[in-house]
Amino acid sequence: METDTESPDLRTISSGGLDLAVWEWPGQNPPLVFAHATGFHGRAWDHIARLFPGRRRLALDFRGHGRSGKPEPPVPWRSFGRDAIAVAEHWDVRDAIGIGHSMGGHALVQALAARPRTFAAVLLVDPVIFPPEYYRAGAPDASFILRRRARWHSPAEMLESFRKRPPFQSWRPEALESYCAFALLPHDGGFRLACPPEIEASIYHGSNAPEANLYAEIPTIPQPVTVLRAGLAARAGVFDLSASPTAPDLASKFPRGRDVLLPDNNHFIPMERPELVADEIRRFLLGT
Repeated sequence: METDTESPDLRTISSGGLDLAVWEWPGQNPPLVFAHATGFHGRAWDHIARLFPGRRRLALDFRGHGRSGKPEPPVPWRSFGRDAIAVAEHWDVRDAIGIGHSMGGHALVQALAARPRTFAAVLLVDPVIFPPEYYRAGAPDASFILRRRARWHSPAEMLESFRKRPPFQSWRPEALESYCAFALLPHDGGFRLACPPEIEASIYHGSNAPEANLYAEIPTIPQPVTVLRAGLAARAGVFDLSASPTAPDLASKFPRGRDVLLPDNNHFIPMERPELVADEIRRFLLGT
């Protein structure tokens, strides 16, 4: 299989008064638009993006993540949709294929509802769109995120530390390498997390806030939407980042939704099954 060995260019645009980093691989339009999960960054898609040489690809770092500006927490979930729309408006993106993992899937649904011309189809990889009743429950306890190790000597140290630890031990090596390479920013002679723990914790805390509920918008979306769901189901009262946050019947709420359950996978599908994700993207590119 042909792959693209070129590195993307780093672009910077503005979204809501913050600098927003966007990674761009040049190529043929319409583009692929990649949206990452909470605590990740646009370059976490490298191992999948490079499977599409000759195709234009855009991967954004959402606010609070990667090379983008860091707002004061809490960070509302609707702001991530606005970031995706800002990218689409800046380049007048039309008829793209959107690929969103976890929080990124939530953001792309927002963008699809607000700016329909942006996407011809969207692939939602275990998106953080809960069953409706979750939006009437209390906020999850994400306080353990504040205890994350925030400072590192180097990306290589992070890589070595994570290599044999769950959930990272099941990731493809190239996925973990890309994650660690861009998960840190230089700071005081060393490195610190590009998504500060206080920002990440605030995002999880607000994940089921009423304003994050998309069920009013979802029925208005006519484009094809495929939902990949992890088989590891969330348990009531347990905040497990490896479990699927996706409503089991989510795909049926979209007028043209398609559900794909992956019983042997956890939430980190793009890192464990990149070829499967790439095949689903190709389905949309081929119109099948």
